[in-house]
Amino acid sequence: MRGAVINAPGDVEVIDRDKPTIQNPTDALIKVVAACVCGSDMWPWRGVEKMPHATPMGHEYVGIVDEIGSDVTNIKVGQFVVGSFMFSDNTCEICESGYQSNCIHGGYIGMNGAQSEYLLVPQADGTLVATPEMPAADKIPSLLAASDVLGTGWFGAKAAEVGPGKTVVVVGDGAVGLLAVLAAKQLGAERIIAMSRHESRQNLAREFGATDIVEERGNEGVAKIKEMTDGLGAHSVIEAVGTQESMMQAIQSARPGGHVGYVGVSHDVSLPGDVLFPSHVHLHGGPAPVRQYLPELIDLIWTDKINPGRVFDFEVGIEDITEGYEAMDERRAIKAIVRF
Repeated sequence: MRGAVINAPGDVEVIDRDKPTIQNPTDALIKVVAACVCGSDMWPWRGVEKMPHATPMGHEYVGIVDEIGSDVTNIKVGQFVVGSFMFSDNTCEICESGYQSNCIHGGYIGMNGAQSEYLLVPQADGTLVATPEMPAADKIPSLLAASDVLGTGWFGAKAAEVGPGKTVVVVGDGAVGLLAVLAAKQLGAERIIAMSRHESRQNLAREFGATDIVEERGNEGVAKIKEMTDGLGAHSVIEAVGTQESMMQAIQSARPGGHVGYVGVSHDVSLPGDVLFPSHVHLHGGPAPVRQYLPELIDLIWTDKINPGRVFDFEVGIEDITEGYEAMDERRAIKAIVRF
């Protein structure tokens, strides 16, 4: 089969890889219909995160079940399925508490490389969710978004205690940040402030439900948020970048007693006590337990209540996937979808 690997920073290529086979009775093999390039894939692409040579890439996927292990009962061969970027049994004590991304029998699906024609999914019963029937082509991007960025934005909003009557700030205008705006709207936020400097992303944020746009960053951005909230700060802030600046901007944009949901993959982030201690800000976040939300998100997509697939504004085939990485690195694209 054909699949993408990263050899070095800026060097992703598509090679012939062995088609995976069922290894355990709880596995499933799916034929990938669509995958995508994630903002977190940019970290190894830019050399910030070191990767071994020829490492398979990709952790977001939808596809058709090709084969199942003998213990798999929740899905059937031929079904269209959506899966989380973390696999989980969905039955352990941690899963049942709502944190499937920390399943005691789980792990990261990206080790198998979803940017490929076939993907082996461990713990298939707990990881994969079938759609009611084979989806129309125009629903596939939205279902793909549910595999990671929609579920991650949703978790960010939940972690930030977004709800009716609240003012919400979203730090980050990538796919996760934009879908956090969508989530905040769905969860009933009264005011949603998207922090973005890019017109195309601002327009999509407004389409998803943003009521205000703030272009300032850092201390200037914090001052602007305080000015817009009578000096108090926001009830809820969603951090969707993962840098020191974005985390501090998020914490300082929240009011005393406010909530920050952090879902940007953290890189060299430290929290100074002289800022954190007096703030009374609640912090909650981490790798999103996407599996918790998949049934609800799939239903919202299936019934045309949300269209998160709008974040995909660049499309490539698997052989041209490097163009997707380049477009995202150069910020010519919000998110690249890969069709098979």
